[in-house]
Amino acid sequence: MTVTTMQPRTPMPTSDWTDLVEAVREAGRYPTTAEAEQVTRTVLSGFGGMLRDDSRATFTQALPPEACEALSATTPEISQPTAREFVESMATRIEGATPATARWHVSSVLNVLAERAGAPTTARLISQLPPGYALLFGLAELLGTAA
Repeated sequence: MTVTTMQPRTPMPTSDWTDLVEAVREAGRYPTTAEAEQVTRTVLSGFGGMLRDDSRATFTQALPPEACEALSATTPEISQPTAREFVESMATRIEGATPATARWHVSSVLNVLAERAGAPTTARLISQLPPGYALLFGLAELLGTAA
């Protein structure tokens, strides 16, 4: 079995909404900008409910105002759903999505967000989420360390 290591991501400069949506369109291979924008807004809105005030503030510093508004549109949930439950909830919110396509949509958006936020911010955010979210950000998940 070959193990590959990921190169640390460096933060991308804060961009405007159009650049963010275009990056999601490319990452998700969406045929239109309108589809990428709809998916981006829906995923950001749902993901905003996962974030607590401190992680939301840190994460949004790397995002354009429109993305911050979408993230802030949802009140943080009392208990955070598992990654699987989050993807399943997105499947009900994205028109025509199945759990499999919802995972693609979520990963397309969260991968772009990880690139924008950079490795330290993304790692800090993932550490505050239930297990399984790292994979949605396109990162390997460490299950523990040796003593």
